[in-house]
Amino acid sequence: MIGEKYTAVDTGERIDSFVSEKAEVSRSRAAKLIEEEYVTVNGNSVSKNYKLKAGDIVGVTIPEAKPLEIKAENIPLDIVYEDAHLLVVNKPKGMVVHPAAGNYEGTLVNALMYHCGDSLSGINGVLRPGIVHRIDKDTSGLLMVAKNDMAHNFLAEQIKEHSFYREYESIVYGEIKTDKGRIEAPIGRHPVNRKQMAVTEKNSKQAVTHFEVIQRLNGFTHIKCRLETGRTHQIRVHMSYIGHSVAGDEVYGPRKVIKELKGQCLHAKKLGFVHPETKEYMELDSDLPQYFTEFKKGLENGNI
Repeated sequence: MIGEKYTAVDTGERIDSFVSEKAEVSRSRAAKLIEEEYVTVNGNSVSKNYKLKAGDIVGVTIPEAKPLEIKAENIPLDIVYEDAHLLVVNKPKGMVVHPAAGNYEGTLVNALMYHCGDSLSGINGVLRPGIVHRIDKDTSGLLMVAKNDMAHNFLAEQIKEHSFYREYESIVYGEIKTDKGRIEAPIGRHPVNRKQMAVTEKNSKQAVTHFEVIQRLNGFTHIKCRLETGRTHQIRVHMSYIGHSVAGDEVYGPRKVIKELKGQCLHAKKLGFVHPETKEYMELDSDLPQYFTEFKKGLENGNI
């Protein structure tokens, strides 16, 4: 079991909302943890509608997930690099990275289990073996996978220290006037929609995104972004925050479908890291996928 302690800052917040935010679980999951007495306040069990007081010490224990049998599936992988310690795959748009409730087949993890067998790190448990970092279902591009725990810890430490290089390309709504910029705005759970992230000062983490214009296109802009931090949905949230949401992103942008995209136009193009064994810096690149290049060509030709 994994246990953490948090100190309440505000008075009056419900315990289930607080736990949901801090432990990054759904409100219903937080309520269940409270009901099953995995949550304490100042060492005592409480009801899910308990209202916190400033200075309360909240203990949260996440019980270990019951083992699930995740099937190995013979799904083709676009492997950009592989050795005994790690591999980097070029994930297609539309592929889910790891299994979740109601979706235990057809994921990248299912494919990795077929390809790697037992050679995946176990740090993230049965549902996310080998997964060092994630990208969204409708984001394409490079994803790092660790084959053993040593490699996983070494790579995860680089992410924590912000020395793991991640560069994306995207087409965003509107023509950005400045040639480059830096967005520094904290990201946390959306105060109302818990499935979304938002720029917020409350229960958030520092987030920094650097962007540079590649080309301005008929009401859109082709940009590249470098992540200094790696928060959930960071580029999508930050670009929306400055008024240039990612094209096709119906969650953080206009609620209209761009039929040429079927989801956001965002590609994880480059990864740079120090190899866990050789300690040498490596940088891997990927070509822009067809959906991206065809959308850009349509904008250049005035067909979109």
